Amino acid sequence: MFVEVLVVGIGFLTGLGILATAIAGPDNSHRLAPVAGTPLAAGAALAFAYALGILIDRAADTVLAPARRRLRTQFFSTSAAYAQARLKLSEIPALVARADYARSRLRICRGWALNSILLTLATDLALVRYSVEHRALLLATATVLGALATIGFYASWQTITAIGYRKLAVQTAPAATPTVPCQPPAPAPQTP
Repeated sequence: MFVEVLVVGIGFLTGLGILATAIAGPDNSHRLAPVAGTPLAAGAALAFAYALGILIDRAADTVLAPARRRLRTQFFSTSAAYAQARLKLSEIPALVARADYARSRLRICRGWALNSILLTLATDLALVRYSVEHRALLLATATVLGALATIGFYASWQTITAIGYRKLAVQTAPAATPTVPCQPPAPAPQTP
């Protein structure tokens, strides 16, 4: 869980950095550079990114909770049935490793769905505040790419979540008892 939370936190911290630069404006942004370039600042930024990653992961989980519940009800009728399936899955080590990997990808997608929004807004604000050539084209490109990234991360999260629930339901379903098809009784042998 450490790596995916850090990846989400670094993305959010990058968005905050772009936002701070945009808010500072072209006249004051040079004052931010000396602080950001020190090893102490890099270490503090890494620790801060991890803490931000935890917050963003929880915020994204809260925002996406209604959609997650809708997806879960397609495969599990109650929360108790879902909890029981997870408990049953925990008894199968090979499946636990696969579920952990899926949850790792899920955390990154849901965190980056929010990060994409911040990065898009911060980039748009920076492009508005700074004098750049082809501003309108860059602004439109950043907005479209940001929207596509947000939609893509959300769609990926939704797909991974649905597949995870479906696999959990299949892998923990009670084994079907084999049935023998009913056949009509064999005719009695005839005596001459």
